[in-house]
Amino acid sequence: MNYIKHLNAVFQKFSMDSRLNPTHISLYMALFQYWNINRFPDEFYINREDIMKMSKIGSKATYHRCLKNLHGWKYICYLPSHNPYKGSKIRLPKLDTSTETSDGTTTKTTFEQLQEQALVSNTNINKHITNINKAKLPKDKNEVLIFFEKQKWSSLEGEKFFNHYNGIGWKIGGKIEITDWHSTAENWMLKSKEIETSKAVSQKRDNLKTSKIKNYGQPL
Repeated sequence: MNYIKHLNAVFQKFSMDSRLNPTHISLYMALFQYWNINRFPDEFYINREDIMKMSKIGSKATYHRCLKNLHGWKYICYLPSHNPYKGSKIRLPKLDTSTETSDGTTTKTTFEQLQEQALVSNTNINKHITNINKAKLPKDKNEVLIFFEKQKWSSLEGEKFFNHYNGIGWKIGGKIEITDWHSTAENWMLKSKEIETSKAVSQKRDNLKTSKIKNYGQPL
């Protein structure tokens, strides 16, 4: 996901939408940062207290009103949770995504399509609420090591993962509580692969030569 193009498109929409006020924009940016921290998944869970703190919104009524406004105005897809142990779910339409058709025109993914996909996904997930809650945090280090071994990763990498998140209270960035440690572990593995690949490329290339090509699809 190209976050530069996405933000440019979002701010362009903001400038033309007279319904928005600073609170709406602040809330959207807080949701975007949450999305960024989770590495731009198709959908993600949110914690109301964290989002209110990040967006500087002090009233729950204002928070819910703005959230519903953004949903109704098609800036986000908001799927409230009726389970006290699971946060609400959010989908942000990727405004940098377009598809070229046979006649040369481009069509963007519509909010309605994203909303329909999210509703189907949410229905399937609700059938397994118990399993999701069990996977929120690992019982101990041994459970983490077993998971890493099943994914064909070394126990050393599993220990690094456990020690890192155990040391910061199982919070992403030290602030946001982890809702599914399996997903967090898989992101850790992907990041480790990226680091290994970068090191291998760095050793082969001439470090005196630099490239002007930048990847704006990576999280901030």
